[in-house]
Amino acid sequence: MIADPNTLYKLMILYILNASEFPLTNSQVCEFLLENGYTTYFTTQAAISDLIEAQFISVRQRNNSSYYQLTPSGLETLEAFSSSISDGIKADVKVFLENKHYTLRQNNEITATYLPKKNQEFEVDLSLKDGKETLINIQINAPTELQAELMCDHWQKKSTEIYNYLLNSLLAKNKGPEN
Repeated sequence: MIADPNTLYKLMILYILNASEFPLTNSQVCEFLLENGYTTYFTTQAAISDLIEAQFISVRQRNNSSYYQLTPSGLETLEAFSSSISDGIKADVKVFLENKHYTLRQNNEITATYLPKKNQEFEVDLSLKDGKETLINIQINAPTELQAELMCDHWQKKSTEIYNYLLNSLLAKNKGPEN
């Protein structure tokens, strides 16, 4: 049994990242620990920082969010100490991931980012995935940052609708006189 609560929090973070099918955001990891009353926001941030520094988790920035994934050394550590995590905590992780599955999946399968280009325009990158399979990836130039932000926002809300429209349009038989 682990006597140090901070070590337990770190193991809990490794456990939830391992149990999730998708990378989790900082806010999702915090949500789990805070909703279940395990620890505070600041303790969670310190644990995450320690895990990144120890290279037990990796972080990737996307859409102003930090996404965390377990590294091989993090998995090795988790396997060595997983017996220190109670069955109650493991059950809480399972319930949390089941309840949040749709949101977690949507956050990882619909992505929209933009970057400034040299000519004062912005390159918008829109992607829709099904699991690990990319269904569509679109890159569009936007003349202003506001337009780039709008494209990203609308993609988050309408990506499935847009994808279906494109697919139907591209696969539709031409009904014009050229047939």
